[in-house]
Amino acid sequence: MKDIASFIALNRFGLGAAPGDAGRMAGNPRGWLRSQIKRRPPLPRALARFRDSDSIMTEIHRARRTGPKALETTLDAAYRRYSTPEIATRTQVMIGSNTPFVERMVMFWSNHFSVSSSNRIVGPAIPAYEREAIRPHVFGRFSDMLKAVCSHSCMISYLGNTGSIGPQSRAGRQGDRAAQDQSPLNETLARTILERHTLGSEAGFTAQDVTGLAQALSGWSHGGLRPDGDTRSVHGRFEFKHDFHQPGPKQVLGRTYAENGLQEGVALLDMLAHHPATARTIATKLVRHFVHDDPPSGAVDRIAAVFQRTEGDLAAVAAALIDLEEVWENAIPKVKTHYELVIATFRATGRTRPRAQEVMEPLHLFGQVPFTAPSPAGWSDRSADWIGPEALMQRIEWLRGLASGLPATLYPETVLRNTIGPVAQQATRDWIDQAPSGDRAIAMILASPEFQRR
Repeated sequence: MKDIASFIALNRFGLGAAPGDAGRMAGNPRGWLRSQIKRRPPLPRALARFRDSDSIMTEIHRARRTGPKALETTLDAAYRRYSTPEIATRTQVMIGSNTPFVERMVMFWSNHFSVSSSNRIVGPAIPAYEREAIRPHVFGRFSDMLKAVCSHSCMISYLGNTGSIGPQSRAGRQGDRAAQDQSPLNETLARTILERHTLGSEAGFTAQDVTGLAQALSGWSHGGLRPDGDTRSVHGRFEFKHDFHQPGPKQVLGRTYAENGLQEGVALLDMLAHHPATARTIATKLVRHFVHDDPPSGAVDRIAAVFQRTEGDLAAVAAALIDLEEVWENAIPKVKTHYELVIATFRATGRTRPRAQEVMEPLHLFGQVPFTAPSPAGWSDRSADWIGPEALMQRIEWLRGLASGLPATLYPETVLRNTIGPVAQQATRDWIDQAPSGDRAIAMILASPEFQRR
């Protein structure tokens, strides 16, 4: 690796240097990054063999109708057959990828639209959700991704919209509620869309806006829940349940939306996707991820302007991120998350085809298995949340163990040059030179502050 710009391209935009990356970059880090921006990146071949969310959720919901025991047995099998293998393969894909900027954007948007296996029923299908609703749109239109996410059965189930019933809908009027003042309308999805996915918590939306959006989204469900006597087939796809939908006009952000069934929610999501506050929220999160924990306001302004001018064209936004001079001014402002560290470590040591167990063990050890974020907010993007004393010691112990099993033909000088060479401080170089063995020297490289950061 020749210079700091290459280090930044490989670590901030990519997932850490892997053998051959410097040659592929050909001395043009920005051009290498731009070359990865494709309107619809191809699905990695290793992921194409996994099942779609519909078939997974259909299997689960059919078992659910049989009874609790059948549901638990089916869920256990589904995690074992679908979720865990695909999480491991997804990680292996990222470790071996020649287009790591694509994979970083997949991680970013998947975290922005986080769905977690804390909802046990949807867990087996979440990797498929990422394949279906996130990957196709990472360089597409934000509005398309937003609609794909919010109409996906995993998001709908995760945030409890399957049973969201408008009080004046046919089902709402017929419902036998224990407390007549208890609304059957679930506002969790609507609030998350406004607060997390689009406008942001500081945009000044009101409780009425949440209710209006929730009313528009009432009836957004899937085909896995059928009442007794309903002979329609069970399935795991999106389904608009008109009997659940709140009739009449809806008010959101001071505007009235006329009754239009399913299209009410679609129109509102399009409006939110193009709102100036959404541009600001997305720009702030992107600049925090790529520039600094405390996003420089000028950088946020420029990314927000591109987002708004292009109507949420994420390819244009990604290119604008590459052009931010603030990105290239500081080599290591961010700390790698545990997941990023695992990926970067395998890439750095040339082990781009690790076994599934090898990648899953450290993720469980560190407590960052994909799709297990503790809330809809996703994983934190602030350095302080990843590098406390206990976490650092866990990292060092794992890195030492991994380094001890590396082949003797992997020389510390090569690892140093290919990973942190342009940013390595003299103190780090001295520690490496004084290491008693080659594997300990490599462990020191991987445990160094420079490698822990990006």
